[in-house]
Amino acid sequence: MQIGPHKLKNNLIVAPMAGVTDRPFRMLCKRMGAGMAVSEMVASNSLLYGSEKTRRRANHEGEADPISVQIVGADPKMLAQAARYNVDAGAQIIDINMGCPAKKICNVMAGSALMQNEKLVAEILEAVVDAVDVPVTLKMRTGWDKGNRNAVRIAQIAEASGVQALAIHGRTRACAYTGDAEYDTIAAVKSKIRIPIIANGDITTPEKAKYVLEHTGADAVMIGRAAQGRPWLFREIAHFLATGQRLPPPQVGEIQRVLTAHVHELYDFYGEHTGLRVARKHISWYTRGLSGSAHFRHLMNQLESITEQLNAVHNFFEGQLQAGESLQYVEALAA
Repeated sequence: MQIGPHKLKNNLIVAPMAGVTDRPFRMLCKRMGAGMAVSEMVASNSLLYGSEKTRRRANHEGEADPISVQIVGADPKMLAQAARYNVDAGAQIIDINMGCPAKKICNVMAGSALMQNEKLVAEILEAVVDAVDVPVTLKMRTGWDKGNRNAVRIAQIAEASGVQALAIHGRTRACAYTGDAEYDTIAAVKSKIRIPIIANGDITTPEKAKYVLEHTGADAVMIGRAAQGRPWLFREIAHFLATGQRLPPPQVGEIQRVLTAHVHELYDFYGEHTGLRVARKHISWYTRGLSGSAHFRHLMNQLESITEQLNAVHNFFEGQLQAGESLQYVEALAA
């Protein structure tokens, strides 16, 4: 899998997820086998460049190449400016968000709402491609509703504009994250254009990754929600694609080690106050499927210090080890 001059170590990519794919999570997923991780979206509004949140989202210190940063907006000039700003801050790939279905994004005609305006899509893509000397990629959906699936047309516009790779989520804007992802539209796009295609949506297991690659002909798969609390999913998929064999699920001891290292990185990255709160959702994801996890999460979410949080995690996993538990994920939990 290659994007511009960047040859990825494999064809497994971490999807950009707001509030999730921060630097600690991206670095962890790369260590666990992902070939690339796309940052959470950065607003194109230049007034936000000075905010702590924007500075944090543009922080790639110590992260393995390539550095891919996603920008979101609806104004071609502002998006071009945002692209230049992020390249100056270290971005090696600029990704444009035309896939987010959130109302606060779509209400300003950004994200997946842009798919309704193909003329504006062309203007945005051309402006951003012209603004930077790094590869530009695009993340989109199959259309804005089931009656208006225009992914093929948008893909052709993207290719003509100089976009160098295209990620497609197998749902429309109207579907949000409900129902099942469909892959026929992704296959149709792949048959019409030459740039690399990345398939996204409901890829929760190694077997599903293999099926989607074969069904769509895509060059890579992009994994989002299924990796929350399961960063080892990337190594499992990589092993399965290479050998046809399943790796054994992680043991409780490894889950504890990965989780503990992850939350320490969150504390360092965000500081104690914010890091404690960001860690809560990750701890909840890591402990899904383990005995007593619902009760543990309820208590853990009330703790107000790092020491209390770490002690609670330690005690929970000690209880799991003493009970001889091992993690067996129900596939539905990963959806």
